[in-house]
Amino acid sequence: MEPLITKAKDNSTHSRRTVMSYLQNKESVTALFGEVAGRTADRPGGYTRIIKFADVRLGDAAEMCMMELVDFNDLYKKDGAEKKAKTRRGRKPKKGEGEVAAEAADVEAPEAESKPKKAAKKTAKKKD
Repeated sequence: MEPLITKAKDNSTHSRRTVMSYLQNKESVTALFGEVAGRTADRPGGYTRIIKFADVRLGDAAEMCMMELVDFNDLYKKDGAEKKAKTRRGRKPKKGEGEVAAEAADVEAPEAESKPKKAAKKTAKKKD
C-alpha cells in the first residue's frame, strides 16, 4: 500500500498507469491521486498505522489488525486540540496579574453593595 501512495505523490501518466494496474478501479485511483496524495505530500514515508486486535478470527485463528492512514484520523492530531492555560499552585501571581485581579474585584464590589440584602429569617421554637 505504501509504494502506491509514494507513486501517487508524483502525479504523472506513468505513475497513474502503474497504480491502475494494481488497483484496477478508476474511482480509487482518482481518490488516491487527489485527496490521499494531497494530505501525504509533506510526509517522507510511514503513511499507515497498524493497530493489532487482541482477538483472533474465528475459524482459522488468524491474527486481526486495523490498518489506517496516519494523516486521515483527526483524533490523533494535536493541532485541533485547544491548549488549556497552565495553572500553578502555591505561587503568587505576578505584579501585572495581581493588579488586574484587584481591579476586577473593585469593579464587582460596588455592584454587590447596590443589591439589597436579604433579611434573615428568624425561627422561633415553640415550647410545649
